[in-house]
Amino acid sequence: MTSTAELPIEGALPELGGATAWLNSEPLTPAGLRGKVVVVQFCTFSCINWLRTLPYVKAWAQKYRDDGLVVIGAHSPEFPFEHDLEKIRPALEGMGVDHPIAVDNDFAVWRAFDNAYWPALYFADAEGRIRHHHFGEEDYERSERVIQQLLAEAGSHDVDEDLVSTQADGVYLAADWNTLRSPETYVGYARATGFASPGGLEPDRSRVYVEPSHLELNHWALTGDWTAGTQITTLNEPGGRIVHRFHGRDLNLVLGTRADGGPTRFRVLIDGQPPNRAPGLDLDERGTGTVSEERLYQLIRQPGPIIERTFEITFLDTGTRAYVFTFG
Repeated sequence: MTSTAELPIEGALPELGGATAWLNSEPLTPAGLRGKVVVVQFCTFSCINWLRTLPYVKAWAQKYRDDGLVVIGAHSPEFPFEHDLEKIRPALEGMGVDHPIAVDNDFAVWRAFDNAYWPALYFADAEGRIRHHHFGEEDYERSERVIQQLLAEAGSHDVDEDLVSTQADGVYLAADWNTLRSPETYVGYARATGFASPGGLEPDRSRVYVEPSHLELNHWALTGDWTAGTQITTLNEPGGRIVHRFHGRDLNLVLGTRADGGPTRFRVLIDGQPPNRAPGLDLDERGTGTVSEERLYQLIRQPGPIIERTFEITFLDTGTRAYVFTFG
């Protein structure tokens, strides 16, 4: 086994009984998991930071399953639609997630771990003791070496010491950290930053917004008739737009359908032109797309050069709901 620093004991693996449902498994308990090395990851299915870790977590679950590893996802929802089991289940199935998922709609598991992050990893040994944790993305080699060390401590002597190999693409591709200059940007008023339309966001009422004459980097604006809620900003009339001045390879936007579940159409421009060589997965070559379900939409992936650009999305149908911009 590759030499690894001694891992401290950080506490006992908390109970998982607060989960409101389980996917891919019967309910699991620390007592029932004794003898297994356990990795618990906090997630929510529209979170780009979690999505980019998923190729590694899935690969660990598959590679080390027969060596005694159990990977558990704790799905603690950020947005209202992520509470819906009939949306969680197909979303995770579509991502190929087959390890156990504790649906943590009441945040009971989150509180039991005293967690504060999506994503977050907690590593427990075969005696049910937390021995390591990691918050956020990256640090994949260290995390896998911890898994290998805990499996060896548990008596697995033939663990393959090679690291998993992943072929991430689409939304799962790691961010280009060297060129990323734009932070996560919430569209609901509770956590909104950088909003530049004159008069600011007006909470919980319909208002016609206009775009400022100039946008600074990491500022954004609305045009048209919108209602800004705490987490969700909803378009009241067709033709409303969101503009954002950003710096990054990728631009993603979590979007939702109309309240009745119906689709809405949109058109994207970058610096006033169709994306051409820079469309994301959810655009066609003309920069048009459809919001067909509540999830993260990848709208821009630039081949380079990565410079400041102005993103513009126009919604052709009323009722579209916008949640948060993320970048990569």
